[in-house]
Order: sequence, then C-alpha cells, then structure tokens
Amino acid sequence: MLYGITAAATALLLAALLAALLRGPALRLGLADRRQRQRRVPLSGGVAVVLTTCAVAVAGDRAGFAPLGEGVGALLGAAGAVAALGLAADRWRLKTRFLVAGTATAAACVVPYGDTGVPAGIAAVGWIACVALAFRALDHADGVVGTVGVVTAFGVAACAAAEVLDGLAVLLSVLAAALTGFLMHNWPPARVALGGCGAMFTGFLLAAAAVVARAGQDAATGAGVLFALTAVAVADAVLVVLVRRTAGHPLLRRGPDHLAHRLRRLGLTAAGATVLVGAAAFAGVLVGTLVHTGWLGARAPLWVAGGALLVVLGLWRVPARGGRSAARGARPAPGPQRDVRHRGRLRREAAPLVRPPRRPVETPARAMRRMA
Repeated sequence: MLYGITAAATALLLAALLAALLRGPALRLGLADRRQRQRRVPLSGGVAVVLTTCAVAVAGDRAGFAPLGEGVGALLGAAGAVAALGLAADRWRLKTRFLVAGTATAAACVVPYGDTGVPAGIAAVGWIACVALAFRALDHADGVVGTVGVVTAFGVAACAAAEVLDGLAVLLSVLAAALTGFLMHNWPPARVALGGCGAMFTGFLLAAAAVVARAGQDAATGAGVLFALTAVAVADAVLVVLVRRTAGHPLLRRGPDHLAHRLRRLGLTAAGATVLVGAAAFAGVLVGTLVHTGWLGARAPLWVAGGALLVVLGLWRVPARGGRSAARGARPAPGPQRDVRHRGRLRREAAPLVRPPRRPVETPARAMRRMA
C-alpha cells in the first residue's frame, strides 16, 4: 500500500517534469501537431508518460517492492514496442496499415491463449489493436485522451485487483498517475499533447490488461465488460466512421468529426467538452467494473451500448464544419458562383465581378466628327 502511494506520487511528478522538459526538443525535431489551425502543440507528453510508466514499474520490480508477476513484464515490453511504433508515426506519418499490423503483432505476443482459447484469443488480438488505434484517434482535442485514460486505468486496475493480479494493478495505477501528471500540461489550452506514442501505449496497455484480467471467465460477459471499459473510445470511432461514410469522405483523413468537435459545435467550451467526455467514460468504466466484480448482472453493459448508440446518432446530426458566421446563420454573399480547384478538390466560391467596358466621353469635337 505504501509503495503504491509512493510510486503513484513519483510517477505524477516525473511525468509532469518530463513533459515540460521535452517540450523544446519536440518542437525542434518537428514532433508537433496543429490544434485549431493556430497552435503548434509539441507531442512530448507521450514520451514522458511512456518513460515514466516503464521506469517506475521496472524500478519497483527490481527493488522487490512490487513484483510485476508472470507475464506483466512481457506486457509492458510489448506496450513499449507499440509506443515506439506510435512515435515513428508521429515523426514520419506512417500509413495506418503498418500501425494495425505492428499493434496486432504485439497483441498476439501477450494474449493468454491458454485461458481464453484460440478463437477468443484471436478476437482479443483484433480488439486490442482496435482499442489502441481508437485511443490514438481520441487525441483530437486538448485533455480528452488523458482524462479517458486516467478513468479507464483506475477501472481496469480495480478489475485486476479483484483477480489478485497485484503487479498488474500497480502498473495500471502508475499509468494513471503518469497520465495525471501529463494532464497538468494538456488541460485546455494544451501546451503539450500525447501523440500517437503515448495514446497507442495507453490504449494497448489498458486493452491488454483488461483481457488478462478477464481471461478464463465467461466469454459473453467478458465481451460486455471489455466494451463498457472502453465505450467512449469505441463510440468516437463509430461516430467518425458513420460521419465519413455518409458524407463520402475518406475514412483516414483528418477532420472535425470526433466527439469533442461536435460537442464544441453545440456550444460547450473546450474544458466543458473534456469534462463531459470524461464523465461518460467514468459511467462506462463503473458499469464494467461492477459487472466484473459481480455487483451488476451480465446485461448491464447493454445499457452502456444503448446510451453510446443514442449519443452517436445524436451527434451525427450535429454539423462539424463551418465558421462562426455559418454558426450564427449568416448567409453567403450574393453573386454568381464558379467552380475552382483547390488541392485536388472542387470548391464553390463567388465569381469575380465583370465590369462593363468604359465608353469614351462624348466631347463636342467627337460629336461633330461622328455627325460628319
């Protein structure tokens, strides 16, 4: 207990310090993201969270205060490999298929097939990869992925503690503390961001730990628990796919199609949208934890699924584009329209006004020549 508190406090302070110290080098190396097309936010938070989590967990294991236990060290190593893949994606913009393949390979190395069975283990590999990429997509607004990560880490840690997986529970507590220290710099307006490195590390570690905690139990109930623990990330991914499919846009393009974007269009502030998303994550995690520990029935995650579906369908109808003038109901300027090509796309804009030719001034001399 004492080591857990000490480890959490150390992880919080170390992550906050590293996130601030790595901010300058990240900007110089080009590891930055554009937020609202105005601010360049360095992606140093992910490196800080990964280094802090690994360092504190390994130090506790080596010192003997909190042994990670069988398989947890391999899980942390696989999560570190996924973090390296995410860092490469932040720097060189890797294609999504490489991220999927790398994350699935890492997941295949940590799934306990002996407890889950081969078919369920293969499904777990796909689910872990999808959650890791869904957490990467959650890093679309200030504070969102960090808040969801902290809440989910505490919930999965409670599930691990219920199964007497003390090493895994301590690891997730350290992750939650590191994300809290990162949030000191990521709360709107953010000074640093998590990036693919930290987001994929967080999503992979949480999803794989949840699979390990549920291994050997009822598969149907386990699927409901796993969904409830990550309901916000799943809802965000489903919303993006639905919006872009119906609009005919590419699935992998970047755009304001996520949960926080549409909540902002409803009039919420950046902090308000983050708090609302965090509250939704807490509700799903609470249901998943209570079902895992037996306090709720196996059908309780269906309520989470129904609520997530209503949120997705409701936010689907909210426009995610347009400036302030469009939001206030301003009409476009009258005049003829023309098609112009901008970056490979046709766009409608007002055609330039064509002035009539100027007539020469009628002087008496010109009038006499014309009459002659």
